[in-house]
Amino acid sequence: MRKDKPSKTAYKVALGVVTLGAKPGMDKFLPPGIVLATATLLVASGAAAPRIVRWSRSPRMVSFYEAFDWMLPGQFEAFAHRKAFCERQVREGIAAGATQVLALGAGYDMMGWRLAPEFSGVNFFEIDHPATARLKAKGIEEMGQRENLCLIAEDLGKRKLVDVLMANESWVQGARTVIVAEGLVMYLTSEAVRALFCQCAEITGAGSRFAFTYIPTGADCRPDVGRWTGLMLWLQKAIGEPWLWSIRPEELGLFLEESGWKNAPELAGTTGKHGVEFYAVATRNKLAARKARPSRALSEINKGQNH
Repeated sequence: MRKDKPSKTAYKVALGVVTLGAKPGMDKFLPPGIVLATATLLVASGAAAPRIVRWSRSPRMVSFYEAFDWMLPGQFEAFAHRKAFCERQVREGIAAGATQVLALGAGYDMMGWRLAPEFSGVNFFEIDHPATARLKAKGIEEMGQRENLCLIAEDLGKRKLVDVLMANESWVQGARTVIVAEGLVMYLTSEAVRALFCQCAEITGAGSRFAFTYIPTGADCRPDVGRWTGLMLWLQKAIGEPWLWSIRPEELGLFLEESGWKNAPELAGTTGKHGVEFYAVATRNKLAARKARPSRALSEINKGQNH
């Protein structure tokens, strides 16, 4: 992603969510209020013109998305499942005692804004690259601020995640936390992904959980999204937001253990594949966290705001 431009992927996903609201039956999967909140934000922030949002909410646009679904089968509807998965993990994490929610590369996602009034005793934090975060903050200001929602515009390539959060007076070191990285890690280098998980282990407490989505690795050691993988990798590179990281599902447990976390496939929503992505939840591994060594290389972390 160009450092001076908002994420194209974040914009695409937000419009996709709006369009899903016009698809019959998707209300069973989309979290309540997400379509209206996303549409309102896009206009209020200036990220999208009102006419673009109106077109996105039309049956014709639904047909357009479905016409191209052959490239990534199921990916259009997968946006709804992904949103539902992340929100479920946040709600379950809060029910289990979490007092903080951290969304990494939040883009135009409105979960924090929607849930903050419902969970007034929980602090919601979002970190995103300034180019995208500034637009979102503008929209949130017009829609109405939430006292327990903190939007942080920060280039994590220039400043460590640990330092950013520790400098925030509302962040509680060692508190039980739910971390969400929706559609993010595939845009990071291997070193940056490991650094991300290690640093998140360092700043959270026992009982914390980390919900994320990822693309599996294929036989050629590249991200595998099906028969059109080569074309999709080229397209992502062409728009300046390439897919860089992937992992085989059977290797995920060891990776997480080495990064301070424990794979938790028993938690609801972590089985199966939606579109091109797998969903996963990790829980804070106290013993492994002591051994984790956060990398300094987080320079790629802001290349992939995909919400």
